Amino acid sequence: MATTIQNNFRIRRNFGKINKIAEIPNLIAIQKFSYDKFLQADVPPEKRDDTGLQGVFKSVFPIKDFNETSSLEFVSYHLEKPKYDVDECHQRGMTYSAPIKVVVRLVVWDKDEETGAQSIRDVKEQEVYFGEIPLMTENGTFIINGTERVVVSQLHRSPGAFFDHDKGKSHSSGKLLYNARIIPYRGSWIDFEFDHKDILYVRIDRRRKLPATVLLRALGATPDTAKKDPVEFHGSAEEILKYYYDTETIRVEGKGKFEKDLVPDLLKGQRATRDIRDPKSSEVIVKKNRKYTESAIKKLVAAKMKSLPVEPEEVYTKISAEDVVDETTGEVLLEVNEEVTEAKVEELRKRNINEFKVLFIDNLNILPALRDTLMQDKISTPEEAIMEIYRRLRPGDPPTPETATNLFVNLFFNAERYDLSKVGRLKLNYKFGIEEPLENTVLTKRDILEVVRFLIDLKNGKPNKDVDDIDHLGNRRVRAVGELLENQYRIGLVRMERAIKERMSLQEIETLMPHDLINAKPVTAVIKEFFGSSQLSQFMDQTNPLSEVTHKRRLSALGPGGLTRERAGFEVRDVHSTHYGRICPIETPEGPNIGLIASLSTYARVNEYGFVETPYRKVEKGRVTDEVTFYSALEEEKHIIAQANAPVDKKGNFTEAKVWCRKEGEYIYVRPDEVDLMDVSPNQLVSVAASLVPFLENDDANRALMGSNMQRQAVPLLRTQAPLVGTGIEAIVARDSGVTTVAKRDGVVQSVDASRIVVKADVPTSATDVANEVDIYNLIKYQRSNQNTCINQKPIVKPGERVRKGDVIADGPATEMGELALGQNVVVAFMPWQGYNFEDSILLSERLIKEDVFTSVHIEEFECVARDTKLGKEEITRDIPNVGEEALKDLDESGIIRIGAEVKPGDILVGKITPKGETQLSPEEKLLRAIFGEKAGDVRDSSLRVPPGVSGTVINAKVFSRKGVEKDERAKAIEEMEEAKLLKDQNDEIRIIQDSAFQKIRRLLLGKEVTARLVDDKGEQLLKKGDVLDDALLDTVPQRYWGEIAVAGDVQDLARKIIDNFEEQKELVKLLFGEKIGRLKKGDELPPGVIKMVKVYVAIKRKLAVGDKMAGRHGNKGVVSRVLPEEDLPYLEDGTPVDIVLNPLGVPSRMNVGQILETHLGWAARNVGLRLQEMIEKEYGPEQLRKKLRAAFAGTEGGPASDRLAALIDDVPEKELPKLAQKLRRGMHVATPVFDGAREDEMKALMEEGSATLQSILFDGRTGEPFDQDVTVGVMYMLKLHHLVDEKIHARSIGPYSLVTQQPLGGKAQFGGQRLGEMEVWAMEAYGAAYSLQEFLTVKSDDVVGRTRMYEAIVKGENTLESGLPESFNVLIKELQSLALDVELLETPEAQAAREAAERDLGGGPLGAPRGAVASGEKSSA
Repeated sequence: MATTIQNNFRIRRNFGKINKIAEIPNLIAIQKFSYDKFLQADVPPEKRDDTGLQGVFKSVFPIKDFNETSSLEFVSYHLEKPKYDVDECHQRGMTYSAPIKVVVRLVVWDKDEETGAQSIRDVKEQEVYFGEIPLMTENGTFIINGTERVVVSQLHRSPGAFFDHDKGKSHSSGKLLYNARIIPYRGSWIDFEFDHKDILYVRIDRRRKLPATVLLRALGATPDTAKKDPVEFHGSAEEILKYYYDTETIRVEGKGKFEKDLVPDLLKGQRATRDIRDPKSSEVIVKKNRKYTESAIKKLVAAKMKSLPVEPEEVYTKISAEDVVDETTGEVLLEVNEEVTEAKVEELRKRNINEFKVLFIDNLNILPALRDTLMQDKISTPEEAIMEIYRRLRPGDPPTPETATNLFVNLFFNAERYDLSKVGRLKLNYKFGIEEPLENTVLTKRDILEVVRFLIDLKNGKPNKDVDDIDHLGNRRVRAVGELLENQYRIGLVRMERAIKERMSLQEIETLMPHDLINAKPVTAVIKEFFGSSQLSQFMDQTNPLSEVTHKRRLSALGPGGLTRERAGFEVRDVHSTHYGRICPIETPEGPNIGLIASLSTYARVNEYGFVETPYRKVEKGRVTDEVTFYSALEEEKHIIAQANAPVDKKGNFTEAKVWCRKEGEYIYVRPDEVDLMDVSPNQLVSVAASLVPFLENDDANRALMGSNMQRQAVPLLRTQAPLVGTGIEAIVARDSGVTTVAKRDGVVQSVDASRIVVKADVPTSATDVANEVDIYNLIKYQRSNQNTCINQKPIVKPGERVRKGDVIADGPATEMGELALGQNVVVAFMPWQGYNFEDSILLSERLIKEDVFTSVHIEEFECVARDTKLGKEEITRDIPNVGEEALKDLDESGIIRIGAEVKPGDILVGKITPKGETQLSPEEKLLRAIFGEKAGDVRDSSLRVPPGVSGTVINAKVFSRKGVEKDERAKAIEEMEEAKLLKDQNDEIRIIQDSAFQKIRRLLLGKEVTARLVDDKGEQLLKKGDVLDDALLDTVPQRYWGEIAVAGDVQDLARKIIDNFEEQKELVKLLFGEKIGRLKKGDELPPGVIKMVKVYVAIKRKLAVGDKMAGRHGNKGVVSRVLPEEDLPYLEDGTPVDIVLNPLGVPSRMNVGQILETHLGWAARNVGLRLQEMIEKEYGPEQLRKKLRAAFAGTEGGPASDRLAALIDDVPEKELPKLAQKLRRGMHVATPVFDGAREDEMKALMEEGSATLQSILFDGRTGEPFDQDVTVGVMYMLKLHHLVDEKIHARSIGPYSLVTQQPLGGKAQFGGQRLGEMEVWAMEAYGAAYSLQEFLTVKSDDVVGRTRMYEAIVKGENTLESGLPESFNVLIKELQSLALDVELLETPEAQAAREAAERDLGGGPLGAPRGAVASGEKSSA
C-alpha cells in the first residue's frame, strides 16, 4: 500500500521558495540537554565532568573539621531506579524521583606535635543515602506531587565586567560620570565610579566608597599564594602611575632650557610651543602653535632628531613619575606624583641632577584623574590599604594585619567564596584581550588593573572604547533547569556542611562512620522548596500541545537573581538587534510582563556557556555554501549577514549586484563578495507559535503577538482538523510536543485497538537469537490535563501497515494525522448581519453545534479523603443519614459512584460520614438511643457532591487505601481490571516472541529427513524415522517437541538453542510485569492521618455557546453573540450556508490582512477538494485524476518542493488514486511558510484549479434575496479559546463570609459574592434608592445581627427589615484603638434597651451569632 494513502501521512503543497538547509532542532532539547548535563546519570563516575551535580559535590567536599584532624571526602554518586513510573506518580500524587546514593570517605589524621606533619590513621568508606532527586520525563517536565511542572529558563545578566555612565543625570552640569562593575557568578561585587571632580572611587558590595587607589595599593599586599598572578605588582604609587600613564624624560640643558626625548606615539595631536627646525637644513618642520601631524612626525623621525626643545612653563606644570633621590645624602628631592616647580628644578640643578621622568598628561586625550585620586588618597602602603578596606567592610571590628589580609584574599581570590564561573572568565578575557585559562574563576590582579585602565580610557574618550549595552545578548545569558538546580543543590550542601563540621568536632571521630555525620535533610528540603514554590518552577500550561512546547521554550527575566516587574524599565523589555534569530520579537505576554518573558526562536539553541546561538550558512567569495554553523551574539558582531530570502542561483551565487545585509544591528547594502554569512531560513527570526501563523508577514506586529499568544489558549476539540492553510511546521510541533505516540523502531503493525498498538519490530538477529521484537504502545485514554482539558490518544495506523522509526502512529489531543490541529476549518463570510457582529462579535451557524464541530471535552477531578479524626474515623460508605434512596441510586456498595453515571450539581459522588462531637443528651434522647441503637445520631453527612456548574459523565474512579487497611469491593475490582490489562500485555509480548522463535525453527526443519523416531510423553508416535518434514507434517507435532526432532547435521542443537533463548526472554518479560503487578497489590503511601482517598473523574462536554471566546490565528478575536439556524444564514449560489459571519470592520484598523489572504487561499484549497470529489462521482479515469492532482500540488513553476510532490503523485498506483482523492475531499492542504509564503499569482492559479472566486454572491437565508454587494467568502481556521462562558458564570445566595470583616468572600472559586464598590454606591445614591442601598451595605454584607434577623423574618414569612451595625465599623474602631485612640460607641438608653430586647428575642450570643457557625481558618460559614 502506498504511504500516501496511509492515515498517518499527509501531503501538503508547500509554497516556500527557499530550500530547507537545516532541520529545526528538537524543540524541547534545551530542557533535556540541560538536565542531562546536570545529572550525568549515564556517564560512569570516573568519566564525569566537573559540572552539575558532580561539580557541586567536588566544590563543597572535602569537609574538614575545625582542627583539620579529619576530613570527609566525596568519591562518587549514582542514581537508583525510581520507585514508581511516570503514570503511577500521576495517579498517586507522588513525585517522580530517584534515590541518590553517595560514596564518601572519612579520613582521620594523626598530627605530629613537634613537626606538625600529618599521617593517615584511619580511612572508612561508605555508601550513604542522600535523599531523592526529581527526574525529568521524556517530554522535559517534572512530576511533583502528581502534577506536571516545568522549570522555565532564566535570562540573567552574565558575570563579567560592565562599563556604563549615568547619562548625565547625577550632576547638574550634565557631565557624564563613568562607572564599572565586576559581577561574579557568586561573591562580592566591585564598583568603580568617577565623581564630578573626576576622582575615581571604589565600592565593595555597595558599601561606603573609598578612593580606587586604596584597592590598587591593597593588591600589592596579597600574598602570591592567592593566585600565581601574571602581573608583578606591589602596589607602590610609582607602579600604579606607570601602569596607567606613559612617561617622558625631561633633560635640563641650562637655566630655563629643557628638552625631552622624541617619542612619536606621544607627539600626535600635541601643539608645538616654538618653531621646530631640521637640525641640518634649519628648515621649519612644525610652526609654533601648530599641531604635530602624522606627516610632520614622519619628517622629524626622518631628520633623525632624538629630542625636542621644551618651554619652561610647559615643564613647570608636569607631574613627577618617580622619586628623585640625591644619591649622596639619600634625600628625596622630588617625590612621585609631585608637581614640578621652578624651585624644585633649581634644587635638582644644584645637586647636579639633570634628568628626571614626568607623567605624560596633556589634559586633552589623557586626563589626570588617577593621579588626582592618588593625591586624595592619604594611604601610603599596601598594608594600610588592606586595613582601611577591612574597616569599611567590618566597621566596629578592630583589624589586625592577619585578619585584614585574610578577609581581602577571601573576598576576591578564594575559589570557595568567589566564583566568576567560566562565563565570567571568558567575558573578561574577551573584553581585555587577556589569555587567562577558563578554569581560573577567581579574580587576578591584572583583571582589576585592566578594569580600571578600561574605565580611564573611557573617561579619556579613547576611540574603540565604549560603554556596554546591558540588553545585548552577549551580556545576558540563559540559566536552564540544570544550572538553576545546581545552585539550589549547592545551597543545600553548604547548609549541610556546617552541621557536619559541628558533628565532627563534637563527637569522638574514631568511633563514627560517614553515615553518622551526614544528614541529607537540608539538601532535600531545598530541592523540594525549589520545585514546589520557586518562581521559575511553574505549573505546566497543558491546554494544548503548542502551549506545552512554548512553556518549555520560555525565557524569563524574572525570578530569584533576576529583575522584578516594577524595576524593569523600557530598555530591558525592548526588542534588541541581537534578538534576531535568538529570541522571538513577537511572542511575549501583553500586560505588566511584556518583554520580560520571551520565547526562544525556532532554530535557536543555548551553548555550553548559556549564550543563545543561531545558525547561519557560510558564504565564501560571494557563494553561499550549505555549511551551517551556530553563532552567539558576540561572535556574530563583526560579520556581514545576508537574509534568507536574498536571491541565489542554483550554484549558490547571489544573482543581484548588491545585497541587503545586517551588520551590528544596522542594515547595509553591500557587494556579494563582502557577505560572510546568510540566514538559514526565514522563520529563524520568530518562535514556534509565531511561525504557525500563515501570512505572518501581512499582519501588524501587535496583532501577530495576540495571534501567537491565543493559539496557546486553544482548547483541544473532540473532532480535530488540521488547518487547510498551514505553515509547514505543524507536524514538527506535534512530534516534539510528546502528545503523539511515535514508533520507536521500524516494523509492522500487528494489532490495534482504541487503547493500544502492538508493533512487531524488524530486529536483525542471528539464526538462533531470540530478541524482544515487540513494541507495545499503551495509549493515554481520557486523562485530565493541568488545565482540565482532555488528553486522549487514538491510533491512526491499521494492522498490516509498515511503520518507520519516528512515524506518528497515534494522534494525541489537538493533533490530526500527526499534525497540530488546534481548531477547525470553517466557511466564513465578511459582512455585517443585523448588528450581531458589532464590535468583534461572531455570528455562528447551528451546524457547528449540531455536528459537534467546536465541541470539547473537559475533565474535572474530585477528591474525597477519609481521615482519622479526634472524634473517630471517617468512613466512606453508602449508608448516609437523612439521604433518600433516589440520591444513592448510582453509588455502589462501597459508596463510590459507578462509572458511566450522569451527574448534575448537588449529586453525591462519594458517600462519606464523619463522627459528630459529643453533645449533651436529654433523658428522652437517651431512652431513644437505648431502644434504637447508637448509629444514626452521632455521625453527619460529609459526602463529596458535584459543585455548581458541573454536569457530565463519570469516566473513572480511583481508590487508594493505606497500607494495612482492608480494601473495599470497588478497590479490589479496579485492581483486578488493571492486573488483567498488564497480563494481556505480557501474554501478547510472549506470544509474538514465541511465534518468531518457532518460525525460525520451522525454517530450519522444513525439507529435512527425520533420523530417529519421536514419541510424546504417553509413548505415542509423533514422527517415524525417514519422514520428510513439510508444513502439514510439522503442524501435527506439538511445538514443545520441536526441539526433540532428530535430523541430520547440527539442526537439532540450533533448534534447542532457540528454545532456550525463548525461555530466557519469556522469564525476563514475566519478571518485568511481575514487578508492576506487585506494586499494584501493595497498599498506597498516603499523607499522615488519611485512611482512604477516592478520586472521581467527571467528563463534561462543552458545546459552543453564546459568550464563548473564539479567535483566528491573526489576533482576530471575538465573542459568540448569536447562534442562527442554518436556514437563516447567508448562503452561496450552490446552496451552502456559511458557518460564521465576521465583521469586515475588524480588518482595516487592526491591519491584520493575513486573515483575508488565509481566507482566499483556504477557499481555493477547499474548492480543489470539491472538484476532486466531483471527478470521483462522475467516474473520471485515473489519468485525469492524476493530472488534476499534479496541477494542484505541483503547480507550474517547478522547484525542489514541487518536484518532490510531483514524484509522490506519480508513484501512487492507479487503483489507489481514487482513495487519495477521497482523502482530499474536504480540501487539499497547503503550507505557506512565514516570510516566504504564497504569492498573489500562485494563489490565483490555485483558485483557477478549484474554479473559485475571490468574492461570491451571497443570498439572505431569510428572504432568499441576493445581498447588494459581493462578499468575501472563504475558509478560515478558527480556534475555540479556553475562556468558556460555562466556566465563568457563577451565582451565589448564601455562602461563606470572611472571618474578620464578616463580608462575603469574592470569586467563583470561593463561591463568593458580587463586590459593591464606591462607584456603585454613588450610582444608587444618584437614583435615590436609599432602602436598597441600606440593604446592600448591611444585611446583604457584614451586618451579622441583621443577617440573622433577615433570615428568620424570611423563614417566618414576615416582611420587615431591621438593619444593625456593619462589622466593618467594629473593625475600624478596633484599628483606631490599636493606634491608642480611645474610640467607643456611646448608646442612648433607648437604643440600649432596644438592642437588649432584640438579643433576647434572638436567643443568640452577644452579637446574635448564628447557631452552629463554623470558624475554619479565614472563613466562617453562615
